[in-house]
Amino acid sequence: MAPVVTAALGALGPLLGKLADLLANECGRLRRVRREIRSLRTEFTSMHGALMKYTKLENPDDQVKIWVSLVRELAYDTEDLFDKFIRHLGNGESHDSGFKEYFRKTARRLKTLGARHGIASQIDDLKLRIKEVKELKTSYKLDDVAGSTSGNAAVDPRLAALFAEEAHLVGIDGPRDELAKWMLEEENKHHRRVLSIVGFGGLGKTTLANEVYRKIQGRFDCHAFVSVSQKPDRKKIIKDVISQVSDSDAFKKDIEIWDEKTSISKLRELLQEKRYLIIIDDIWSIVAWNAIHCAFPENKCSSRILATTRILEVASSCCPGPDDQIYEMKPLSDPHSEGLFFKRIFGSENSCPQMFLEVSKAILKKCGGLPLAIISISGLLASRPRVKEEWEKVKRSIGSDLIKSQSLEGMKNILSLSYNDLPPNLKTVLLYLSNYPEDYVIDRERLVRQWIAEGFISEERGRSCQEVAESYFYELINKSLVQPVDICYDGKVQACRVHDMMLELIISKSIEENFITVVNGGQTVWGNSQCSIRRLSIQDIDQELAFELAKKDLSHVRSLIITSSGCMKHLPSLTKFETLRVLDFEYCRGLAEYDMKGMETLFQLKYLSFRGTGISELPSGIVMLRDLETLDLRSTKIRDLPDGIVQLTKLQHLCTEMYGYHRKIPIGIGNMTNLREISGFDITMSSVGAVEELGSLINLKVLHVWLTVKGAESHKSHAEMFHSSLCKLGSYKLQSVWIFGGNSYAFELLDSWSPLPSCLQRFKMTTPYCLSKLPKWITPALTSLAYLEINLSVITEEVFGILGELSALLCLKLYADMVYKDRLVLQARGFRCLKEFVYEPVGEGAGILLFEEGALPKLEKLKLSISVPIAKAYGFYLGLDHLPYLKAVRVILHKRDATSPEVEAAAAAIRKEANLHPNHPRLTLH
Repeated sequence: MAPVVTAALGALGPLLGKLADLLANECGRLRRVRREIRSLRTEFTSMHGALMKYTKLENPDDQVKIWVSLVRELAYDTEDLFDKFIRHLGNGESHDSGFKEYFRKTARRLKTLGARHGIASQIDDLKLRIKEVKELKTSYKLDDVAGSTSGNAAVDPRLAALFAEEAHLVGIDGPRDELAKWMLEEENKHHRRVLSIVGFGGLGKTTLANEVYRKIQGRFDCHAFVSVSQKPDRKKIIKDVISQVSDSDAFKKDIEIWDEKTSISKLRELLQEKRYLIIIDDIWSIVAWNAIHCAFPENKCSSRILATTRILEVASSCCPGPDDQIYEMKPLSDPHSEGLFFKRIFGSENSCPQMFLEVSKAILKKCGGLPLAIISISGLLASRPRVKEEWEKVKRSIGSDLIKSQSLEGMKNILSLSYNDLPPNLKTVLLYLSNYPEDYVIDRERLVRQWIAEGFISEERGRSCQEVAESYFYELINKSLVQPVDICYDGKVQACRVHDMMLELIISKSIEENFITVVNGGQTVWGNSQCSIRRLSIQDIDQELAFELAKKDLSHVRSLIITSSGCMKHLPSLTKFETLRVLDFEYCRGLAEYDMKGMETLFQLKYLSFRGTGISELPSGIVMLRDLETLDLRSTKIRDLPDGIVQLTKLQHLCTEMYGYHRKIPIGIGNMTNLREISGFDITMSSVGAVEELGSLINLKVLHVWLTVKGAESHKSHAEMFHSSLCKLGSYKLQSVWIFGGNSYAFELLDSWSPLPSCLQRFKMTTPYCLSKLPKWITPALTSLAYLEINLSVITEEVFGILGELSALLCLKLYADMVYKDRLVLQARGFRCLKEFVYEPVGEGAGILLFEEGALPKLEKLKLSISVPIAKAYGFYLGLDHLPYLKAVRVILHKRDATSPEVEAAAAAIRKEANLHPNHPRLTLH
């Protein structure tokens, strides 16, 4: 695993790798340069070891924080210096031809007196700073600190939840009664069951568990409530349970000297014949659960265990059995939030003066239904004068108050528990989310590509950077740190959102680590004047702030993400941003006002997005960005790409939209063999030679293209060449194909796609044209195909038979001119994994579909098109009751030749069938 950039250590890890590379290559053969580089590497290696120790301290003092910050800044500056120096010596050349050859040329230029003087003087400056940092470490006596992690014991932030008065609780009755009922169900079945409550820190998991415990504990022979926490002491926990479930002093004799094994044996002996209730609160890992739950016997006495955790993976581990249950905590509703807020401030839910209503709603929006946040902030307001300006002040300063105010200390501690539990790599990617404003929906692909461009990610155990970055994204969801948005048929989360309170915490952490500077109107904090701006997020800027920004040193900014369209023309020139890796203008509608001269100077840029900006022309300097990996041009008016775009041979993602402007495939694209994704190009507008070059893209995984109709002979040659290239790509790594347009000849050629595209996961055609038959390549041998959207002239039961054998199929969308007969029956075979099914024969050819018992056993979403007159003949029955996992149904009723009463009868019958389904699926009728 290669060293990566982290929030805590900055660029120190990658810097050590670069210094080692310099020593190993031609530059290191120059005696003076070699000596200086070796000296720097020795110093930074020593600092790296010290930083690794200090970043593990639970509560480092201010002197440690200052020294760590100085070293981090020094490492960033040193890496920036060497990156720039090597680039200048290389005269802007890319080192695609080979690292050794590049350094050989660089070394020759180093032999000039001017070059040697340049690097020597700047290394001298670095050495002076290193000396000062070392002296400061000695002055602070930090060597004595590193071995000690002692500090004041933190108060358990969950204690208040255990002793909360029932009268002070709001919105808990419903969940408490629901879970209490479940815990007491099936008492006659005698087996043990486990309930796991999972959710974000501060949602009230401990409070809910305690209320359930209070309500039902009298129904059990014995009961106990224990907290596990992040550093569990198993022996202490087991003894705590024993002390709660046993009243016998004789049994507990000598308990103080029992070892762990004895304690577990004694507890199992104690519980073996009893109906017990155990609450295990705040479990942080599967290891902790496995270590503890073995002490509770699987007896036949209807015993119950209730566990709470913030982590979905842990909740699943607690509940392996079919009768166990995971309960996901939800935020309080708006009425409950208001009730809790006003009750704690004014003593009653209905006593808020009119003048405070508007500001209260704004404060509660920040709280996002988080009981702990509402309780903490209402406590803060209760101690302030009841003046509207004071409340407005609190609303504006919630972020800084979270860090400074004693009233919000409990809130900060609860949120910090989750943050502090993260390893450095996850802390880094979580802090990166402070680039985005409140309530912003952050696209997964956008985020992981930015993480990679920033250098936060490296390959791990055979997994690519993309795979590692995505695993980090899902780990943040798993730990309830971000909220998933738009979950697809395959379980992939398309985007995420950060809770406002968590966002405030990570912004404060980002400021503390000088990780990201957020320009957000009146809430802008520029940070320590001695530290350079490393990453810049512009969320709300006016002309005055833009002029203030222009005065700053921006030469060390590594990412510039702009989510505000205001004052674009007043923003500093791109030439001031020398070290950018990420430049994101996504949906900045005012970009046309911004002068993008100097784009060619951004020699380290890896991620560039113009998505949604509506610009019509690319800056000419873009062809010089030889390290660029992502170029996003979706939702722009750019028609033609510059010829030099094919020189960007490191480009992996070249994205243009599938709707709107069609673009030609650039001639020479065959040289861009690092491409993983291309979208939005028109095959029939491009040259046949460029279409042929597509077949050389051996790493291509995603191909989304247009096939428009042109003259017969012209489109025939393009279609044949596209088919040839597609066959080649299918034999490489191609995973997703989307073909848009009406070129019938090209679609019919698809019947002979060979060899079989064995890696294909997704195939989609968007066209008015229907294939005369199911293509031959769609066979059970396609073991990875999870999504299929296809147009057929006719749908038969034989088609369903073939498609049903696709073992990985999760989503099927079938469109057709007609069906083979009035009613098609889906039988109880095949489609074992299908979760989403769209069946849309057109108009009067729709017929009706019947689901037999056992058909589509995993289906969750269904969209059907049926003909009312034909459906009437079969009593409007669909067999929805045979789809046990159904959650949503959408039915389009084609009413040609049907009377209004017949249409009403069809709608009523389908509503009744949906209402009788035990899942009560959401029904939409058209």
